[in-house]
Amino acid sequence: VFFLPKFLRAGITTVPQFLEKAFDKGTQTLANTIFLAAYALLLIPIILYSGAKGLINIMDLKTMTAIESDYLILQITCVGIGIAGMVYARLGGLRTLAVLDTINGIGLLVGGFMIAWFALRHLGGDGGVSSGWQTLREVHPERLDSTGESGSEVPFATLFTGVALLNLFYWCTNQQIIQRTFGASSLAEGQKGVLLTAGLKLLGPVYLVLPGIIAYHLYFGQDVNNDDAYGKLVADVLPPHLTGFFAAVMVGAILSSFNAALNSTSALFSIGLYKHKINPVASDEKTVKTAKLFVTVIAIAAMLGAPLLSKTGSLFSYLQTMNAIYFIPIFAVVVMGMLNRRVPSKAALASMVVGLVILISTLIIYPAINEGESFEKVTGFSNFHLMGITFAILVGIMFIASLLAPRAEAWTMKTNTPIDMTPWKGVPIASGVLITLVLIIYISFHR
Repeated sequence: VFFLPKFLRAGITTVPQFLEKAFDKGTQTLANTIFLAAYALLLIPIILYSGAKGLINIMDLKTMTAIESDYLILQITCVGIGIAGMVYARLGGLRTLAVLDTINGIGLLVGGFMIAWFALRHLGGDGGVSSGWQTLREVHPERLDSTGESGSEVPFATLFTGVALLNLFYWCTNQQIIQRTFGASSLAEGQKGVLLTAGLKLLGPVYLVLPGIIAYHLYFGQDVNNDDAYGKLVADVLPPHLTGFFAAVMVGAILSSFNAALNSTSALFSIGLYKHKINPVASDEKTVKTAKLFVTVIAIAAMLGAPLLSKTGSLFSYLQTMNAIYFIPIFAVVVMGMLNRRVPSKAALASMVVGLVILISTLIIYPAINEGESFEKVTGFSNFHLMGITFAILVGIMFIASLLAPRAEAWTMKTNTPIDMTPWKGVPIASGVLITLVLIIYISFHR
């Protein structure tokens, strides 16, 4: 509704390209480098690690292979997924991959609902699904509360600060997520796809959150690692004849995510770094070959390094913390690039650097020099609120700079695309329905 029309009108292939149009090449290069580092060190290894963890537990690979070492079986599975993912990426063109990804998505949705159904039935015993649901409501009412209390891991107030910003970046400006919308045949088609995705996302509480709560109920106090809980739940509640189906669905989803991350990495490297800085005169063929080599090296490094994530504790907490470090600075600059045409490029560049320094200092360096005690635990101040304040500081820096030292000429968004930019007429209605459904979900699960 807001971001997609601006991105498509600019005719860009990557988000950093928008920053080059709004500011300068330096801003684009820094954002591009941050994206590449985050994908190579965080996104791709996490896809491999989480996928391997799930498959090891669902298929009971340790028993199947007679490998006793947790690290070794994890390493072998990560390498296997990585190799399969690279082969998957070469199966065909974008159309073939889009069709396969659609099939994988449908399978994952069906499989996710299956897990929720069988898990509730397992929990309810002879009473069935309804009894399982009633058990959760009686034993863990706090886990079904959509509005976290002030002392919870995600207090309700943070939905309007850091949580909102993380989600806005992820769904609106994260290269891996929005890259395929850049290939939409028209603005209307792109908007339909995004709104459909938003509708499917509303089903997440059923196929993601509910199984997590059931796993908590079943395995709390047992020797079950958080990262192993979902795979163990699937293995415990699914009938044997459906376990293979779900494993196949999960493999497809993992390969789809892995392929999307590799494609985004390739685009960021080839367009934003190699062709932009390293070898501007390179032919398209040379650029493609170099990008493939770069992505191959990144993939191999991720396969070998992914098992190290087992030492990070909770994968979800680690992911949220590391994502915040680059989500917030880049999102602040993108938003100001769209809303304020007078922000000087030096202010945008400085804001990204300041944001990185603040978040790295508080989220990584502070715990490292305080015996693992997090900034949030010591101060009692939520990391999500810290993200919100950091965002406000960065926006403030750029806004003040636009008043004190505005660029000589406001930049204008020039239409640079051959596609039809007529918006879909159903956007207001679809958006209104989605917002209403979100409110209904929150109200329904508010204690």
